[in-house]
Amino acid sequence: MAVDAPPSSIREFFTGLTEASATLVTVNRTHPDPVQDLLADAFAMQTVELSERALPADSDDLLALREDGEITAVSSLDRVMRSYLLVNADQFKTSTRGFDDDVPAVLTNMDETLFDLRGYPASNKEKLLLVLISRHIERLAYEAGEGSIRSTFQRLSRLEDEFGTRQVYERLAGRTLDVHVYGVPDKTPTWLDATIHRGTSDEYRNTWCVVYRPANAAADGPKPAALVAHQQEANRWQGFWTYDPERVARIDTYLERAF
Repeated sequence: MAVDAPPSSIREFFTGLTEASATLVTVNRTHPDPVQDLLADAFAMQTVELSERALPADSDDLLALREDGEITAVSSLDRVMRSYLLVNADQFKTSTRGFDDDVPAVLTNMDETLFDLRGYPASNKEKLLLVLISRHIERLAYEAGEGSIRSTFQRLSRLEDEFGTRQVYERLAGRTLDVHVYGVPDKTPTWLDATIHRGTSDEYRNTWCVVYRPANAAADGPKPAALVAHQQEANRWQGFWTYDPERVARIDTYLERAF
């Protein structure tokens, strides 16, 4: 029986993924045109199509995610605006935004697709998607209260300097979770009750992962989740997220053994 060889780099997890090819459908929009423009700007570099429909629905201002001809998620356009389109990324550094509030399903359900995302100043919104999904996975781990979470920060000083990030990881460490944090040791968060991994390799400097793995992957138990991104060049990231138990387990094992 053939056994898959373990990956030799984090980027091998991108193999076989396709670029985002979903459609976001704005339904019964009453908001002004600039809202649709914000949505277009947020996904300008992706192969995500945007469309609008007027339907005999009970609600106005909905955003639907369509994949392979099927609607897989629907969220209020107002919620997408409040959590994503009208948000400055710095708010995540100074507060627990995205951890205390659910991330809209039309965003979290874009799993198993590869995104090419730029940070500020090239884009005000693209990289924010990775921040939102990170918070989503951290919240899943917190609510489950068991299992392990592994997070790479590029620089450990982010846990010291970003008040919102510090608060999130203080709360995670207060649960019965096995918390692991990784980064270049420019500062050491000695206050954090977690296993701290230090390194200076390219992957330590340029990898962005948040991986939650339940202690028991029972069908009716907590669900695993992983975000994996790599900085291709300064402030430009390629990444994806997944809820597939086998893929999450492989990513978790890679971080445990290779980092």
